[in-house]
Amino acid sequence: MKPGASTLIIGNSGGIGRALHEASVASGQQVTGLSRSGDGIDFADPAAVEQKLAALEGPFERIIVATGALAPEGGRPETSLRQLTAESLHQQFAVNTIGPALVMKQIGRLLPRDRRAVFAVLSARVGSIGDNRLGGWYAYRASKAALNQLLHSAAVEISRTHKQSILVALHPGTVATSFTASYKNRYEMQPASDVAQRLLGLMDSFSLADTGGFFDWRGDPVPW
Repeated sequence: MKPGASTLIIGNSGGIGRALHEASVASGQQVTGLSRSGDGIDFADPAAVEQKLAALEGPFERIIVATGALAPEGGRPETSLRQLTAESLHQQFAVNTIGPALVMKQIGRLLPRDRRAVFAVLSARVGSIGDNRLGGWYAYRASKAALNQLLHSAAVEISRTHKQSILVALHPGTVATSFTASYKNRYEMQPASDVAQRLLGLMDSFSLADTGGFFDWRGDPVPW
């Protein structure tokens, strides 16, 4: 993206979100960042989120939703059906699905209609139904699968009015942040700064043929 273009990052206080914010600023973008800790944009409070988003003035050539939660605060992803609760499902869908959907609701007015733009949500490979061979993590998997469906549907609609806009779901890989700290001995971790550079590079490389797609941090398609 050209220096001086506008970027909006929702969730810029988290590990990946902060790295995306810093990398965007370093590349000369005009960056607007919103977060729960800094701006009170709490996906558990939909009315407040809508109010915050309605106050934004675009257009933004790039919008990134970099929020997410593996499990309810103080909890862990479920490893069996016995651990599944209505509360965990509600909390996971609020953060991973409903919140990003409220952002999508605004992109018709926040993305430019006369030039290329990218809207990206951070999803997760475990949200893939086709790639699910281990089971478990019920609420997290389901909430990310629902997010992918919302993103795909939004891409269909937005393509009718914003001919040069690209909407994508991105799996960043396992990133070394507080979000994944309890799993550092089980998975190879990537520095957030490296992942941010790769994701921004992907956003610059996507074409209109990619809109509505689900990709990993390498740019490879992920099964739905």
